[in-house]
Amino acid sequence: MLHLEFMTDLGARVTVDVESADKLLDVQRHYGRLGWTSGEIPTGGYQFPLDNETDFDWTLIGARRWTNPEGEEMVIHRGHAYRRRELEAVDSRKMKLPAAVKFSRGAKSTDPEHVREKSDGEFEYVTLAIFRGGKRQERYAIPGNRAQGAPQSATRPAPAPRPSPRPAAAQVEEETPF
Repeated sequence: MLHLEFMTDLGARVTVDVESADKLLDVQRHYGRLGWTSGEIPTGGYQFPLDNETDFDWTLIGARRWTNPEGEEMVIHRGHAYRRRELEAVDSRKMKLPAAVKFSRGAKSTDPEHVREKSDGEFEYVTLAIFRGGKRQERYAIPGNRAQGAPQSATRPAPAPRPSPRPAAAQVEEETPF
């Protein structure tokens, strides 16, 4: 029997028993859909293969995709919005890195030191996940969303339409009951 600890979206710690290792990701998906998370963001963010980016199952880490009103692709995780950024390949004498897609946000004073990263200048940021190189892992894909080994050019489903705001109800002045 495995034990998986989650933090609910309201901050409660819950331990869930999992019968076997092959059920682990199903349990993470189930509770992740509720916004529950298991574990902390590692230094440098979660690392996944680039070929998993288009159909990555964000519920595995308790997150969800979101498109903001300006049309930017983002991911919501523990109340923070992480922006999608495409990084070009680096090929220099000092460093060689393949192209990547990164989800990050500006660091806050309350962020632990180990997750903060420096960029050019004094700006700091926090990376939730980076997709770079590697071999596609079907276990990270949204179940049933794409055939095994499908090319990366598969299109992402269109975001759900946002509900239009309802007008505020007219205020009615009431008499004081006493």
